[in-house]
Amino acid sequence: MRAGNWSIILMALACAACGGDAPDPEPAADQQQEAEALPVMGPQLHILAFGDSLFAGYGVGLERSYPAMLQNALRARGINAEISNAGVSGDTTAAGLGRIEFVLDNESETPDLAIVELGGNDLLRGISPAETRENLAGILEILKQRNIPVLLMGMRAPPNLGDGFVGDFDAIYPELAEQYDVELVPFFLEAVYDKPELIQQDRIHPTAEGIEALVAATADDVAEALPEEDEE
Repeated sequence: MRAGNWSIILMALACAACGGDAPDPEPAADQQQEAEALPVMGPQLHILAFGDSLFAGYGVGLERSYPAMLQNALRARGINAEISNAGVSGDTTAAGLGRIEFVLDNESETPDLAIVELGGNDLLRGISPAETRENLAGILEILKQRNIPVLLMGMRAPPNLGDGFVGDFDAIYPELAEQYDVELVPFFLEAVYDKPELIQQDRIHPTAEGIEALVAATADDVAEALPEEDEE
């Protein structure tokens, strides 16, 4: 990965510094109506999208956030998916650990799958990989105790942080995925990190088209991570 591209992505993860809400664009009504009109099959599957601004829809609105567009993509495949967006701009892994139980306790039903996407703000704040690992492990442990399957969205450290830091950070996600026996997307931002045309004009957040690219790159992983329907 080129270090210059990482300057864009590190800014994209700067939701920790973005306390205000960006103005929402026009709702994607046509997309939403099309998704609602598509036939779906099987029992409804409840998915919890738990992450930071990359899930929260900063600058694109909730209708075009990753969870909303992922739900449309899954329903287009005939999967009866309902995704609850629990993305909070600025969340570090510590903040995520602090609120995961509250979020789960306030869900209308136990999720069939939790998608966990955190760690970018830890990089921005220079939090040690050991602390990031501990916090993510705590989140995965809580989900394990509640028997909730997980798809973990991996992150990678920019090379300018040094070989030692990069090695320690990049190892977190595959090692935790193996330890907790959860599914893994090795690098959530793979589809956009080196494509500035998929970043908003503020050079901070993915555009709606960028989010579409993320969905296209990961929808298969999400579908495969969903529990199989019980045979009668």
